[in-house]
Amino acid sequence: MTAEDRPLVSVVVPMYNDSHTIDLCLHSISGQSYHPYEVIVVDDASTDDSALLAARHPCKLVTAVCNGGPGASRNLGVQHASGEIIFFIDADMTMYPDAIANAVALLGPYGAVFGVPDKVPLFDEGLICQYRILQYHYWRRSAEGEVSGGFYALGAVTRRAFDDAGWFNPALRQTEEIDHAERLSRQHRMLLTSQVSGQLSDETRLWPILRKAFVRSRLRVPFYLDRGRAMQGVETPGRAFATVLAGLTLLSVAGIALSPWSALGSLGLLAAFMALDPGQYRFVRAERGVPFTVVFTLVHLLMNASVAAGLGCGLAQWAVSGRFRRMYRPERTRP
Repeated sequence: MTAEDRPLVSVVVPMYNDSHTIDLCLHSISGQSYHPYEVIVVDDASTDDSALLAARHPCKLVTAVCNGGPGASRNLGVQHASGEIIFFIDADMTMYPDAIANAVALLGPYGAVFGVPDKVPLFDEGLICQYRILQYHYWRRSAEGEVSGGFYALGAVTRRAFDDAGWFNPALRQTEEIDHAERLSRQHRMLLTSQVSGQLSDETRLWPILRKAFVRSRLRVPFYLDRGRAMQGVETPGRAFATVLAGLTLLSVAGIALSPWSALGSLGLLAAFMALDPGQYRFVRAERGVPFTVVFTLVHLLMNASVAAGLGCGLAQWAVSGRFRRMYRPERTRP
C-alpha cells in the first residue's frame, strides 16, 4: 500500500501543564514511520509554557476556553480531526517509531487498538514512579488480547467506532476512558497489544497516586453496577478480591497495638493479598530484585486500600446523590 492509499491518521494530544514532556511527545510523533498523519494538540488552558513549546512543532494547536479535563480535550481534538483513524496519545507519553503503523495494520477487524506502555519510564524519577510504571506495564501486558477497557493515553480508534460510541463524557474528569471504551466495546471489538508501545512519565509522590486511585474507583462504581465488566481482562476477579484484602490487611495492622496476635493475622492477609496476583510479584522481582519488590508490595497494598475506600464512597454516593447519578446520563455522550 502506497502512502497515497493509506488512511489519514489524526493524532490527538490532550495537554495540560506538560512543559516537561510535550517536546519529547511531539518529537516521537514526528519520528513515526507511518504517513500520512496530522497532529492536533489541545491545550486545556495550561498555566505554564506548554502551548509555546507545542507551537514550535508542526501541529494544529487548539486552545480550550477553560480547563475541562482529558475527556473534553479529546472531544475538542476530534472535532478538529480530518482522519479516518484517531490516534490518541497523552502529552506525558512518547511512542516508538512503529506505533502508528502497527496500530493501523492491526485495526482491520477492530474498532480500537490500544497500546501497552514500556516497563522503562520516560524519566527515572524515583521509587513511586518506578512502581507505577511497572504496575501499568504488567497489568496491561498480562491482559493482551481482546478487552472491554481502553488505554486512551496511547491508542487508535476508527472514526466510525468513535462516532458510534459518542463523545467522551465531559462530566467525568477521570475514568472518562473507561466509560468511553465500555460504550465502544458494545458495538466494536477492541484489542490491547504491546505492538503499540512507548514510554510514560508518571507521578513521583505517594499521596497523589493514592488520591487518584481513590477518585477513580469512586467514579467507576456505576460501571460495575450497570455493566459489570469494566476493564475486562485487566481488572481480574483476583485483583478485585485483592482490593478487599488490602483494606482488611491495613485494618488488622491497626489492631496490632491491641493484641500481638494480630500480627500473625496481618501477615496471613498480606500473603493472601500477594497470592492473588503472583505473576506480578515475580515480574517485579525479576526486573528490580527483592528489596524493590518489598517497596512495590507495600505501595501496591496502599493503592488497593485506597481503591477499596473509593469504592465504598462511590457506592454511598450512588445510593444517596442524584447529582452523582446524573453525571452518567447518556445525553452527555451524544455527538
